[in-house]
Amino acid sequence: MPQTLYGFVVSISGPHQIAIAVLSVLLFVVGTAPLEIQRRIVNSATEHGSYSAIAILISYYLLLALAEGLIKLALNIYRNWVGEVAIRWLRLSIFDATEKSTPQAASASSEGIQLSIVVAEAEPVGGFVGQAISEPLLQIGILVAVIGYMLYLQPLMGLVVAVVFFPQVGFVPLMQSAINRRVQSKIVVMRSVSAGIVDAGSARDHDGVQYGRMQELFSLDMGIYKIKFTMNFLMNLMMQLGYAGIFALGGYYVITGKTQIGTVVAFVSGLSKINDPWGDLVNWYRDLRVTQVKYGLIRDSAQIDVTRTFDERS
Repeated sequence: MPQTLYGFVVSISGPHQIAIAVLSVLLFVVGTAPLEIQRRIVNSATEHGSYSAIAILISYYLLLALAEGLIKLALNIYRNWVGEVAIRWLRLSIFDATEKSTPQAASASSEGIQLSIVVAEAEPVGGFVGQAISEPLLQIGILVAVIGYMLYLQPLMGLVVAVVFFPQVGFVPLMQSAINRRVQSKIVVMRSVSAGIVDAGSARDHDGVQYGRMQELFSLDMGIYKIKFTMNFLMNLMMQLGYAGIFALGGYYVITGKTQIGTVVAFVSGLSKINDPWGDLVNWYRDLRVTQVKYGLIRDSAQIDVTRTFDERS
């Protein structure tokens, strides 16, 4: 197998990744345009513009919303298909590798590892293939487009929004590294559980070793939950501080006549539009780091021949 996760992604789905990337770029371009239309609708309404102009803007807004939804539908189906084919590829490759190995090489430990890979570990690794490139491209594209639009409308208010994310760039990687260490330990323990079941011929625990492993899994899972939800709490807190900053500065600008109410509405809508892609980007980063750990363990445990291409197994 390739040494890196992305080497594996490219080796089995390179052409498909290009097509998915094109859809991702198209999606974030279409998804940013409604912010400007919202601003114009609000300004036309508050400045007593003609209703016919507002109706035309609403029609454009609905068409963009429809286009965005259809592109997102196609993107989600396509990249999940890629992920599912990769999962099947990994599982079948374990069977191929086992058939090529000598019977003497089999042991309870190796059988337990194969069982763990086929039943549990292949799915998150293969499933990540579909979003390995498209997800960061899409979410970073949305963030850059929306924040750039905000800076164009009102630079100082745009900086308030940007500042919301600076602390998160620091604490998210640190907390995710702590999660990764626990995930790696969890996989090792799960493999030991599988090997113990294979060795005993069933789920028996005469000596209490399996019970100790279950307790260790419980502790590892709880540690992951605590770090994960603490990270979510801090991210949500920073987002609310961003809303407060927009209301404070935007309200002052509207009262003093330095900006229009539509600009403030666009900023509030824009921050909401940033919240989801930022959260999705953080989730993708979590999945990336965890999947890198899982892929490394699979690569080190199974000698899989990657000469069979993605399309041959699709």
